[in-house]
Amino acid sequence: MFIGHYALALAAKRAAPRTSLGTLFVAPTLADLLWPVFLLLGWERAHVVPGPNPFLTLWLDDYPYSHSLLALVVWGALFGYLYKTKTGDKRAALVIGLLVVSHWVLDFVTHRPDIQLYPGGAKLGLGLWNSPAATVIVESVMLIAGVAIYARVTRARDGIGRWGLWGLVVLLAGSYYSTLFTPAPTDMRATAIFGIIFEWLFVLMAWWVDRHRDITSGHPAPL
Repeated sequence: MFIGHYALALAAKRAAPRTSLGTLFVAPTLADLLWPVFLLLGWERAHVVPGPNPFLTLWLDDYPYSHSLLALVVWGALFGYLYKTKTGDKRAALVIGLLVVSHWVLDFVTHRPDIQLYPGGAKLGLGLWNSPAATVIVESVMLIAGVAIYARVTRARDGIGRWGLWGLVVLLAGSYYSTLFTPAPTDMRATAIFGIIFEWLFVLMAWWVDRHRDITSGHPAPL
């Protein structure tokens, strides 16, 4: 699951209108923001197995601290608590915590059996990735729905807010669909560094675009 996580972030703007889209992007992808760092530190492991299915070339051998359900509950509670402490917005803090945990739910649906309920637990996964066509359809529908909800609850303040949103959508979609045709990675260190750069690029662009859009319901500008 990739753009599906961002789709939830876009849709979550309706439930947490005063929260920056950048923050909402961090929450459901926190697991993927942590994973490459833990991989570089040697705390988690992965390897590549080239094959015809682009979703099954990266084998995630062990990543309990970034992706297990227990770990994400802890990360979500911590993120939500810090956000509530900073802003006092209990509702948004709850949304953020749930978004963090949602990563496990979506990965459980898409992954082969490689994610855990807790470190050392049995590995689970329903394997939507086994069908590239079904995976692309599901994630594409999610992205369309997420963008539609975000566009409905916000309005562009200027050209950046208007065209920047579509630039963000194109960047997300282009990054996703291009992986269907690019060769499997060969260097895990380079893969981790590339992941850190691009994941944070999406967050920064979401924050920038959201700064140029207003909430249609009259809420204060995003924090």
